[in-house]
Amino acid sequence: MPALSFDGLLVIALVAVAVPVLLALVPRLPVPGAVLEVVAGILVGPSVLGWVHLDAPVRVVSDLGLGMLLFLAGLEIDVGGLRGPLGRLAGRAFGISVLLGLACGYAFSLAGVHGKPVFLAVVLTSTSAGLLLPLLKDAGLHRAPFGQLVLAGAALAEVVPVMMLSLLFSATSSTSAGRVSSLVALLAVLAAIGLALGRVRNLAALDRLLDRLEDHSAQLRLRAALTLTLAFAVLAERFGFASILGAFAAGLLVRTIDLTGRTPHPQFQVKLEGIGFGFLIPVFFIATGVQFDVRALVSNPAALAEVPLFLLALLVVRGVPALAYGRLIGKRRASSAGLMQAATLTFVIVASQIGTASGQISRTTGAALLAAGLLSAALFPALAVKLLPAGPAGPAEPAQGADQSAARVPALLGRRTREFL
Repeated sequence: MPALSFDGLLVIALVAVAVPVLLALVPRLPVPGAVLEVVAGILVGPSVLGWVHLDAPVRVVSDLGLGMLLFLAGLEIDVGGLRGPLGRLAGRAFGISVLLGLACGYAFSLAGVHGKPVFLAVVLTSTSAGLLLPLLKDAGLHRAPFGQLVLAGAALAEVVPVMMLSLLFSATSSTSAGRVSSLVALLAVLAAIGLALGRVRNLAALDRLLDRLEDHSAQLRLRAALTLTLAFAVLAERFGFASILGAFAAGLLVRTIDLTGRTPHPQFQVKLEGIGFGFLIPVFFIATGVQFDVRALVSNPAALAEVPLFLLALLVVRGVPALAYGRLIGKRRASSAGLMQAATLTFVIVASQIGTASGQISRTTGAALLAAGLLSAALFPALAVKLLPAGPAGPAEPAQGADQSAARVPALLGRRTREFL
């Protein structure tokens, strides 16, 4: 068995420590930590300093970090919140995003971009809810109608692209019928497991056991959640899909059966985030920067020119449909919501890797997409915060001549719009 070197992983761990220190020392730096981690990975990787290469230890821990990131993303999605008026409004806006994404995908293809139109459309319709939730929490907006609307739109823009990426581009079956049947079978198995676990989870004796062992070395609730994530990831691979689909589904299931309708253990999610954001997830982001081919992007003027075009396309596809929120929350807040929804990073990273491996996009186009995703995550949320008006505001007045049925919302929703900020 060849000896493994952990030198590269050590460098990545040191970078993971340095990034939050830098953000703490420069609090006015309006860049998410994930963006800095990718940039730091580029610096220490083969493109610049050459201190780190994507060897076996780095790759394994990076893959675990990706699974943990998708699990936590699923854990943050409130499926129940997608069923109300806010969810329906976000759903209509996302439908417009899909149409705009397809239009942009075919436009890029006709312009000579080395990427399949449908694949580009799926990438352009994505939003990183994980980037927005801390931002909304820091602003005290995550429970206000504005924050709930943004999160509902971001949730749709994570769930649907993950499903489409798995179904269309990561499935091993060569036929559409085979892919659909495999996905239906996988979802049926996951649903059956979820129903069984839901019934078991309602047992009072299990609640007492979990609470008793939660704060001991057993950490039963935490072990069970992580084991479920690994099991779902393995199941997804066995059915011919990328493991990210299973990890994401595990997060949704844990949210549904362990957090919804009950008082969660106060430290459960904190411990999960500690494992993920404390080590595994930063390794994934830094490793993404390590394998980012800057030279291929810089040496290709056509690919370099694609970066601002992709950035503009993200703003059009995800930002413009948010203007439909204006009747409820006002035009200025709707513009801010559009900027937030146009920020994407995690899905672009995953999709670029899958698209390059499957031949859906060229290596340089993947690098251009990733660069555009980095810029969107660095620029759009910061601009969105500056665009938000300060102080309390009342509900927006419907535009004259607007469709009254579309502007009508329940009385409770109208009352809550007066609680912004």
